[in-house]
Amino acid sequence: MKKFLGAALLAALTLVSLSMRPALAADGDANPSRLDQVIKSGKLRVCMTGDYKPFTFYRPDQTFEGMDVELATLLAKSLGVEAQFVKTTWSNLMNDFIAQCDIAMGGVSITLERQKKTAFSAPTMVDGKAPVVRCADKDKFRNFDLIDQPGTRAIVNPGGTNERFARAHYKRATLTLHPDNVTIFQQIVDGKADVMVTDASETMWQSKLHPELCPVNPQQPLQFAEKAYMLPRGDLAFKEYVDAWLHLAKATGEYQQVFDKWLK
Repeated sequence: MKKFLGAALLAALTLVSLSMRPALAADGDANPSRLDQVIKSGKLRVCMTGDYKPFTFYRPDQTFEGMDVELATLLAKSLGVEAQFVKTTWSNLMNDFIAQCDIAMGGVSITLERQKKTAFSAPTMVDGKAPVVRCADKDKFRNFDLIDQPGTRAIVNPGGTNERFARAHYKRATLTLHPDNVTIFQQIVDGKADVMVTDASETMWQSKLHPELCPVNPQQPLQFAEKAYMLPRGDLAFKEYVDAWLHLAKATGEYQQVFDKWLK
């Protein structure tokens, strides 16, 4: 009797298992990894703002250049596909990424708000916030307490981590939003604003482009932050591939070559 029941139970479990296989296969087909979709389509769709040197810049000829542009091209090449760049803004980055892109690059910082809707690659670099001011005012604005005073004209671009930092930390200075992150630094050079707090890497890059500007303690950022690539939430296979590519690019020196070209 026991042998009969055992055989019957085994047969029933086998039937259940067999009946589930088509459903599982169907689910797998219905939800393929973005990795498979990218390879099949032959294109890696890359969202970036094009207004954040040295990571991404949208040129007048409607093409992109920058550190993350080159890295996106290398990532696409490793997949055997072409990089297709999609221009967005910081305010629309999340919506555009979800609707149109496979990955978002171009100096994107990891935040908990972004993490609620997306995943991130392994961090590409540590890069906290730092002020940039006219060099003539560097002694006057040598720390944030001296910056955040009545009469100081702070400026910031809307929609990203710069604005969130500004609204959370400025208590006494006057804050102005400037819509264009490319021309915003010229506002400081021209004396129309006194200071901007942005990523330390950008303050150092802008000081090269504008000798009139000086970073304030970029080696001691005002807050900890990491940059990474924004990825679809829950797609482990795609994240594992991007992380493996990034790890190998750093181990072989390929990443450092691009980094040194744009940030040193």
